[in-house]
Amino acid sequence: MSELYDLHSHSTASDGALSPTELVLRAQQHGVTALALTDHDTTAGLDEATQAAAQAGIRLIPGIELSASFESHCLHIVGLNIDPLHPVLLEGIAKQQLIRDQRAQKIAEKLAKKGIADAYPTLRQIAGNGEITRLHFADFLVNQGVVETQQDAFDRYLSKGKPAYVPTVWASLADCVGWIRAAGGVAVLAHPLRYKLSTKWINKALVAFKAAGGQGIEVVTGRASVDDIRLSYLHASKHQLHASMGSDFHAPGNQWLELGRLAALPEGARPVWQLF
Repeated sequence: MSELYDLHSHSTASDGALSPTELVLRAQQHGVTALALTDHDTTAGLDEATQAAAQAGIRLIPGIELSASFESHCLHIVGLNIDPLHPVLLEGIAKQQLIRDQRAQKIAEKLAKKGIADAYPTLRQIAGNGEITRLHFADFLVNQGVVETQQDAFDRYLSKGKPAYVPTVWASLADCVGWIRAAGGVAVLAHPLRYKLSTKWINKALVAFKAAGGQGIEVVTGRASVDDIRLSYLHASKHQLHASMGSDFHAPGNQWLELGRLAALPEGARPVWQLF
């Protein structure tokens, strides 16, 4: 039986709907044989996921997804096959978590000015020791009856230019890649087409990414069309990067973002798992 890799997924340790154990079991049910748990700026779910994967008979690849600032843009860097206890990575995670928590408090303050109170304490209780993301705020706004859907929440409140948007300066691209590499991991640029960058900008970012030690790019994602995969593969080829694949799964119910529901890598692509 051929291997089925899904190298981008989220649990309740960040903004996923399923616990690490539930995530692993769902991955197994969907035929995934190698799963990376890549929660935002945290490795808190990895111990539980590793134990669940051992019992389920699938391979758990320890990972993380870091938000990185590159000039005026925010890019997401997935770290795969990391040592989650490496002190350099842990120090970097602590910095990111402080930035993320400060952003959450500022978003809550802006919502309060719009008459939407108690967002931060409510979400802190829900997240526990996990990370509060904008997706948490979107769910909060839905649950409060302020909007009907998560997308409405972003469109009306949370996206750039909207009342509760908070511009954030994350750690630099070079720092994020450096933390991942220090922890023995492989740094992968996540969903390269989602940033809506021009070809000039994506090439500029990939030159900097590779110079910092980046080794991979997501070529196949949960939402990718045939044309998307072709374009991402062209970027991989041009910059001599390995190709990754991941659903970016957050929650059940979206058939386009399901664990293991991924096209094959293009012929000729160098799979990122060759580096593990």
